[in-house]
Amino acid sequence: MKNIGEIFITNALAQESSPAQKPQSPGGPFGMFLPMILVFVIFYFLMIRPQAKQRKKHQSMIQGLKKGDEVVTSAGIHGRVTAVADNIATVEIAENVRIKVDKFQVSQVKNQPSPTA
Repeated sequence: MKNIGEIFITNALAQESSPAQKPQSPGGPFGMFLPMILVFVIFYFLMIRPQAKQRKKHQSMIQGLKKGDEVVTSAGIHGRVTAVADNIATVEIAENVRIKVDKFQVSQVKNQPSPTA
């Protein structure tokens, strides 16, 4: 009966003596990166691009803010714009009750027609 150590050594030497060819991936080294590139492209079109469009739409809404617009702030306050300064809009939320809010916190202008997409 052979020693167990001899069996393992014999198998190891047999594997070393016959060099096996390294299996090549299809497409070479580029084939490994193709799935990552595809995931990034899909991520771009599903996440980044729509957010950029939404940011541009919000920016144009803020630029077009004018006196008399009915607005809703990001805090949920409804009111009418009475004055617009550089970065601040004065919003009347009740009769003779005016608050100053950052223009970028205006989330919706209610009296502007929504563009149909």
